[in-house]
Amino acid sequence: MSAREAVERLLAERLGRRGFRAKHEVAAGEAAAAAEARADGRRDLTELPTFTVDPATARDFDDAVSARREGDGIRLWVHIADVAAHVPPGSPLDLEARRRANSTYVPGAVEPMLPHALSSEACSLAPGVERLAVTTEIELGPGGEPRGASFYRSRIRSDARLDYDELDAIFAGRARAPEHVAESLAVAREAAAALDERRGTTSLDVESFEPEFRFDAEGNVTGARGVAQTESHRLIERLMILANEQVARLLERKRVPTIYRVHAQPDPARIERLIEQLHALGIPTPPLRERLSPREAGEVAAEASRLVGREAARRGHGREAYTSLVLRSLKQAQYSERNNGHAGLGSPAYCHFTSPIRRYPDLVVHRALLAALGEGEDAPRLAEAREVAAHSSAQERESAKIEHEADDVCAAFLLERELRERGPETEFEGEISGVIRAGAFASFGGELGDVYEGFVPARLLRGEYFGLNETETALVGRRSGRTLRLGDPVAFKVAKVDVSKGRVDLEPVDG
Repeated sequence: MSAREAVERLLAERLGRRGFRAKHEVAAGEAAAAAEARADGRRDLTELPTFTVDPATARDFDDAVSARREGDGIRLWVHIADVAAHVPPGSPLDLEARRRANSTYVPGAVEPMLPHALSSEACSLAPGVERLAVTTEIELGPGGEPRGASFYRSRIRSDARLDYDELDAIFAGRARAPEHVAESLAVAREAAAALDERRGTTSLDVESFEPEFRFDAEGNVTGARGVAQTESHRLIERLMILANEQVARLLERKRVPTIYRVHAQPDPARIERLIEQLHALGIPTPPLRERLSPREAGEVAAEASRLVGREAARRGHGREAYTSLVLRSLKQAQYSERNNGHAGLGSPAYCHFTSPIRRYPDLVVHRALLAALGEGEDAPRLAEAREVAAHSSAQERESAKIEHEADDVCAAFLLERELRERGPETEFEGEISGVIRAGAFASFGGELGDVYEGFVPARLLRGEYFGLNETETALVGRRSGRTLRLGDPVAFKVAKVDVSKGRVDLEPVDG
C-alpha cells in the first residue's frame, strides 16, 4: 500500500464516504450558471491590479488582494469569493455544506466542503477569469490604523496567482514581481508591516510549522519539510485578520445575528502554571501579579509567547516544545453566536469571513453581512447561528484530528523508506517535544524529511526508573537525577514503525 492509498483509506473510514452525491454535483453546476445570470449591479473592479497568494498545491482560491497608495495612507481591497451567490440557504447544496462544515485537507488529497464545480472552478478566484466576489475596501492611515471600511458585491479578475515560496523570493530580491501587480504587492507589503507593528504586544506570537509532503506518480511519499510561517504568510494573514475584524465590528454594531470566532481569555491558574513550567526550564518569564484577572493572564501569555520564541532562537532548539507549553495553557478558539472577543489576536470583535469556499461559518457571515448591506440575502436567525457554531466547532476539531493522523501516517511511510535506504541502525538527531509518565515524545529529522515524530517509552531508558517531575517538564532518573527535559537535543534510533497507525517507537542512542 502507498502512503496516498493509506491516507485515502483513513479519509474514507473517518468521514464515512468520499465525494458528493450526483444531485449535489448537478446542483453545483446549475448554481454556477444561475449566479452569473444574477450578477448585474455589481461594482466592476476587473481593472484593479489584483493578486492571490496561496500554497503551491492549492486549487481553491478564496481571497485576492489589491492595494494602492492614496495621500498619506493606503487603500486596500480584500476580495472574497461570493459563495453566497452560488449556494442558496436551505438548498440541498447548502445543507450538505452545513453538514460537512469545512473542507478536510490531508497530504495529497482534500475532501472539500463544496463540489469541485464550485470549490475549484466557479467560486475560485483563479487568475485571468472574471469572478463574483464580496469586497472589503479599507482605508489605512500612516500607522496602519483603519480610517474607514466599506463592503459590497463586486466582479474581479485576478492578474497573478503567486504561491508563498514565489512571494518570498520576490521579497528577498531573488525574483521579480509580475509587472502588472508589482506596485500593488509593494503597497500590500507596506500595509501588512504597519498592521503587524500596530498590533504590537496585544496578540500571541506563536510560530507554527506545517508539514508539506511530496509524492511520486504511484502515490509513494518521497520527501517532506516543515513549512515555516514566512513574511509572505504573514502578509496574507495580517490582511485577512484586518478584513475579518472589520466585518465583525460592522455586524456587532448593526446587531445582525452571525457567527463570531471567539477565543476566551485564559484561566489565570493555567498561566501561573505555565510560568512555573517555563521557569523550571530556565526560560525568561514575565513578572506575575497576585490574583491575576483573565485579561491580565492573557497579557502574560502573550508576553510569554514572545520570550519563548526569543529563547528558542538563542538556544537553537526547543521551539516546538516551549511553544506547545504556551498553547496548552490557553483555551481553545471556537465559533459562537455571541461576540466574546478573540484573546489570541487581541481583538474585541472577530469572525471568519475570508474562506467561505472551505468553511461554512464564513458563508453564514457572508449572508449576515450582505443582509446588513441590503444585498438581497437573509441574515441567519440567532438559533440557527448558535446551532451552526456548535456543529462547526465540533467538525473543525474532528478534521484537525484526521489531518494530524494523516500527517503521522505519511511521515511514518517516509521514515520507513529512509530506514530502508540508510539502514535500520541509522541514528537521528532530534529533541524532546513532550513528556508524560509513560515516556517522552520526540521530533526529529533525517535526509528525506524533517517532520518525524516518535515516542520513547520510559521502560527503554536503561539503568534506572524515570519519573515525571513536579512541573511536568522532564523525566528524571530516581537514582542519578539524569533528566530528559522538554526541548533537550537527543540522538535516537528507531525501534519500530507502524505505518498504518502513524506510530514510531524510538530508543535513545545512549540508553
